[in-house]
Amino acid sequence: QLQASGGGSVQAGGSLRLSCAASGRTWSSYYMGWFRQAPGKEREFVSAIRWSVGSTYYADSVKGRFTISRDNAKNTVYLQMNSLKVEDTAVYYCATRYTPGRYSDYAGYLGWGQGTLVTVSS
Repeated sequence: QLQASGGGSVQAGGSLRLSCAASGRTWSSYYMGWFRQAPGKEREFVSAIRWSVGSTYYADSVKGRFTISRDNAKNTVYLQMNSLKVEDTAVYYCATRYTPGRYSDYAGYLGWGQGTLVTVSS
């Protein structure tokens, strides 16, 4: 099970850092991913990191503004979000994927927690 934290309310242009603490078999994770779901919208891919080598992947909408990173010792993944926009408002979830494949496909991920709410106001 994964637990996302660090959400909050910020003004447009501000920053937040989300954390995702994992327990258990993170050593066998292939990807750790961040997804988000805005009210009335489908869950969408935000970013992913390949756990073993640290390769990172981003949705076009956040590229250049968000940075995903990991701390192997703490079994934690972070999402640094800068230059936040109103359209970034959503509940952010982290999850893990144990097999290679489409890192952006949420159907392949497990361990979804409750998520953390990010609200960006203008």
